[in-house]
Amino acid sequence: MINYLIPKRKNKEFKGYIYALNDIFCINNVHIYNEDIAEVDSKNHVILQCMDIILGAMNFKLNNMDKEKMPDSNRCGKRTIAKEKLYKNILKNIKTIYPNFNIGVSTSYRNDITNNWKDPYRHWCFKSKNSIFDSSLTKRTK
Repeated sequence: MINYLIPKRKNKEFKGYIYALNDIFCINNVHIYNEDIAEVDSKNHVILQCMDIILGAMNFKLNNMDKEKMPDSNRCGKRTIAKEKLYKNILKNIKTIYPNFNIGVSTSYRNDITNNWKDPYRHWCFKSKNSIFDSSLTKRTK
């Protein structure tokens, strides 16, 4: 009975987060009205289907799902291979804009806050408030 309430609560929290962006956007004369924030079914919108695929490929890579193998063999499944290829293509295109792009780091505004509005691509690395950084797991561990 409670399970169906969790997505509704999360959706409401997310809509609140989007609405709170007004504090930042109003500076640039962009306004978000509460009644304009709505849920949509991506199945009914081709552009949202594309975004689902792109975000899914990025999530797939960021969560190391590309390393998963099929249980009955030591090979990757067709979908895993397809997602890996899509991720690599996306990364290649991003690197034409930012040659030293690192998917694990947010893109900077390079000492000019207006670049947040001018850049052709912006990337934010979201981290939960209770995440802990373990420097012993990085490539540059000494």
